[in-house]
Amino acid sequence: MSERRVEARETLKGFKRFMQLAAVFILGMVAGSIGFNIVYQASFNKLWLENKDLQIQLYQAEEDNKTLKKYHKRSTVIKEIKVRVEDRDPPLDALAVKEVVQQLHEELEVLRGRSMFEIDSDAKMARTLLDRKIYAVRDKEYAIQVKTMLVSEGVLQIWVDIRPYVRS
Repeated sequence: MSERRVEARETLKGFKRFMQLAAVFILGMVAGSIGFNIVYQASFNKLWLENKDLQIQLYQAEEDNKTLKKYHKRSTVIKEIKVRVEDRDPPLDALAVKEVVQQLHEELEVLRGRSMFEIDSDAKMARTLLDRKIYAVRDKEYAIQVKTMLVSEGVLQIWVDIRPYVRS
């Protein structure tokens, strides 16, 4: 009888050892999959941001190309519009900023082709309409404030400050 108990104990020790090794193996698999998922998500997010940035650049380049073809003989019209965002601390979500800039750029398209010498009234109107305007991006709201508008050599440059909008 004691021989059977010794055998049972040895079998139980072997089973415990097997279960410990299996648990360590499964925990290693879980930790490895978590690590892989973190790396995959980070690289996908970076790729997504680069893709969005390239889409915006392509859209702006196409619009600039159309304008340049249309007004290539007139040197006193706005041919290009550049929106620049002032840096913030802490920085905002890069994708949200890009989408706000894209929406703002679309609204400023009405200024393309306008005379640089007559931009004064249009710029005042644009500043009044766009100042403190609220844009909804990715379930969050952002307010813009136009800081500076400058026209030089057919390029309208606009500096804006983007802030998260908090409803009162």
